Amino acid sequence: MEQSEEPNKTIPIPHSDDDKLTPNPNTTPIPPSKEVQLQMDDKNSSLLASVPQPPWFTPKRLLVIFCIINLINYVDRGAIASNGVNGSSGTCSGNATCADATGIQGDFSLSNFQDGVLSSAFMVGLLVSSPIFASLAKSYNPFRLIGVGLFVWTLAVVGCGFSVNFWTITVFRMFVGVGEASFISLAAPFIDDNAPVSQKTAWLGIFYMCIPTGYAVGYVYGGLVGTHFNWRWAFFGEAVLMVPFVVVAFCLKPLQMKGFVPAESNKALTSVETDVSEDSEEVSANKDDILLAKEDKSMNQCSIFMKDMKTLLVEKVFVVNVLGYVAYSFVLGAYSYWGPKAVSNIYNMKNADMIFGGITIVCGIIGTIAGGLILDSMTSTIPNAFKLISTATFFGAIFCFGAFCSKNMYIFLGLFAIGELLVFATQGPVSFISLHCVKPSLRPLSMAISTCSIHIFGDVPSSPLVGVLQDHINNWRTTTLILSGILFPAAVIWFIGIFLKSVDRYNEESEHQVRSSKTTPLIDGNGVSATATSAESPSQV
Repeated sequence: MEQSEEPNKTIPIPHSDDDKLTPNPNTTPIPPSKEVQLQMDDKNSSLLASVPQPPWFTPKRLLVIFCIINLINYVDRGAIASNGVNGSSGTCSGNATCADATGIQGDFSLSNFQDGVLSSAFMVGLLVSSPIFASLAKSYNPFRLIGVGLFVWTLAVVGCGFSVNFWTITVFRMFVGVGEASFISLAAPFIDDNAPVSQKTAWLGIFYMCIPTGYAVGYVYGGLVGTHFNWRWAFFGEAVLMVPFVVVAFCLKPLQMKGFVPAESNKALTSVETDVSEDSEEVSANKDDILLAKEDKSMNQCSIFMKDMKTLLVEKVFVVNVLGYVAYSFVLGAYSYWGPKAVSNIYNMKNADMIFGGITIVCGIIGTIAGGLILDSMTSTIPNAFKLISTATFFGAIFCFGAFCSKNMYIFLGLFAIGELLVFATQGPVSFISLHCVKPSLRPLSMAISTCSIHIFGDVPSSPLVGVLQDHINNWRTTTLILSGILFPAAVIWFIGIFLKSVDRYNEESEHQVRSSKTTPLIDGNGVSATATSAESPSQV
């Protein structure tokens, strides 16, 4: 889709007698208080649109930076699940041959249940902090909030390297989640703002490609570092990799996000409100309305959060999308943590970290990018996204289930690779739905609540529950078959979404929203900010 070269224009609101339009006798006149509020909104929008974006940033640079940060986040998750870092408890066979305890599990003498809890501990911090960061984005610059999160994350992984027992490393893993929360909530809306219109899902796919890629690199990285050095050095290495991005987030001029008032414009906005208030003094009846408007803007964060939550929870498209994502994440969370160990046990596979990680990284890259490209080629709409993810998940479930039924290792590898290709194709489209079924100002909260939901009900309980199941039945093949079967309900839930009435709300005006062009990103290729445009009505899809 070609971007329009015609300059975007704002619809002026008359501010003087010379500018007033001739009234239409057949229309209802706008109340004076409403006219004052419209003047305020128009001046605010013009002011916000004039805020320049940093010239050193282009959309592609932004995508690359966010992808690397996302990759490092998931390298950490993969590393702690790898045999090199996670390790195993000491065991003895029937012929009195004993294997030494290794890694975190061996050093701290963890049971499978404790080991599973450790993998999910960081989710506690993430779940608590994600909605908080999403709400703070209305008061503080979102790009700076990402910097705060990355700084906390860096300190937390260093703490993991210095931990001395199960409880200390568990606490530090919780703070890892706190640090990651801001990035998870705010990165995707930034990418959605700046991606070319015809490639939005593809860009989201590239971003989410870093999830399987990071896990896979983490398996390999953790295996190498844990084997040749010590599992603690894996965490120290991650911290070193993240430091440059902490510096970037704090030291360079921040970006602005569509749907939010720039923090540096607060003073100017106050001046605008004062000017409008002075203009309205001619009409004494407006004074009470102006005071009420100011009181509305001073609503406390808790009230705003509750109002936004209500808006999200009554959006059926959002709810159905998240429910399917929960079931999907339950499976992938357990795959990512127990996969290498299960495959090693079932097929007596040597270097399971390397092989399982290699399959995951290749299939994750191809599948995630392919899912975004396919949806863009179908025309990126919410119903088309539901069609794609329900179909891909259904057939992916068939191949994954069939893979664990096979007793031949090579047949398993082939079938599981195809299954992963299909399953990973859902990442971009799922995020597209979450971002476009709500107004721009609700996108960070939408991503935060989606993330919280899939972790609370998905991959957080899946690792310890699968550990308990395996402890009970002591058969990894049966455990993985039961786990793979849960992908079928995910496909059914997303299939229901096809028939829901859906509206793409990306271009709807919302409170405190910067009015941006539908076709021009907030930052163009040369780092020049887009001009403001008039609001467009939501497209029915």
